[in-house]
Amino acid sequence: MTTPAIAATAHTTGVRRRGRVLRMLPALLLAALALAGPWLAPHAIDAPVTAPYAEPGGEAPLGGDQLGRDVLSRMLAGGRELVVTSLLVAVLVTAAAALLGVISVLRPGVGRIIERTADVLMLLPAVLGILLVTLSWPDGGRLAVVTASVVLGVPYAVRLVAGAAAPVAASGYVAAAAVGGERLWHLVVREVLPNLRATLLALFGLRFVAAVYLVATAGFLQVGPQPPAADWALMIRENSPGILLNPWAVLAPSIAIGLLAMSVNLAAATLVPPTGRKAVPAL
Repeated sequence: MTTPAIAATAHTTGVRRRGRVLRMLPALLLAALALAGPWLAPHAIDAPVTAPYAEPGGEAPLGGDQLGRDVLSRMLAGGRELVVTSLLVAVLVTAAAALLGVISVLRPGVGRIIERTADVLMLLPAVLGILLVTLSWPDGGRLAVVTASVVLGVPYAVRLVAGAAAPVAASGYVAAAAVGGERLWHLVVREVLPNLRATLLALFGLRFVAAVYLVATAGFLQVGPQPPAADWALMIRENSPGILLNPWAVLAPSIAIGLLAMSVNLAAATLVPPTGRKAVPAL
């Protein structure tokens, strides 16, 4: 027989689960729409269908861009590369920072080298770093943007992971495992990292947001995607001269970039275990 306390607990758990699903839903929908967008576009992304900077209406619900191409079609086709690239950058930065941050705590000699290198890289402005990497690698394209974003993102993330890993590494069970002869890789993967789940999930969300803005900045500077490619950041740059004629050519991709960054960060914060939620605002 179910007691009132058990029923209340089950109801509370169900409400929390539904709340988590609802908070994750915007990110899932936006990501799915961005990935499937090229197949949903009603027109070819490079085919003029209306007058340049035409107002919304007819075959172009969001109007036309600077060449009369359908803004809606280019919006649907322009988000997939941004999502995939930002996800790749966030995963690489989080993984690299997790390993380097924990190793720097477990091996102080190596940690000093990692910290000094991170301090130097943190002095490099993000935009300047992207330009240095991409201009020295002119044929790199998206790979150059990913490389620059990872190099610029890891130093900050390493500092964060090292700070969170220090008290875990100083605990008795990690010291006991080290005295017992466990290898460094075992200490990192089996003893320390499982206790940093909340930190790493929050870090992933923050790094995705940073990656979105770095990749979008690169696209705005025409580093990576080149015209006539459909890219949200590139659309903002191309259509800014006609913002007074058709504001949606600029507003639509700008809103899409902002919503994508915020929704994914909210989803990552939702996945953080309750014991780690208080640490999220401090990041």
